[in-house]
Amino acid sequence: MRCALASAAVAASLLFAGSTAIAAPQNRPTATAEAVRTVGPDDVCGFTKSRPALQRGSSGPAVQQAQCYLNFAIDAGLDEDGDFGRLTETATTQFQRCARIVVDGRIGAQTWSFLSFWANSPGAPFAC
Repeated sequence: MRCALASAAVAASLLFAGSTAIAAPQNRPTATAEAVRTVGPDDVCGFTKSRPALQRGSSGPAVQQAQCYLNFAIDAGLDEDGDFGRLTETATTQFQRCARIVVDGRIGAQTWSFLSFWANSPGAPFAC
């Protein structure tokens, strides 16, 4: 379901914007940082805000964050132990296939972006 919605949104953006994406200014009032913290959604995982590139052999709070996101996004069943091993790599490739993004078993900028969005979305976890 999510894959179809994301694909439709991208296709619609390209259809209406042509081959060049154009950011149109939004006429919304600017929110203060305090208002954003108060009103905005909380992150479901709170290990770190750092988003470094991760791969098999990586360790630490960023790996715990990724493992937590994978658990929320696709119900990966990972221990959030901060060790990027075989199981985390397998869950990462499963998520990447589901999200229809580059499948390489590593967590870089694109995968972080999709993981964060999916994990924090209503209705998570999503079946792939």
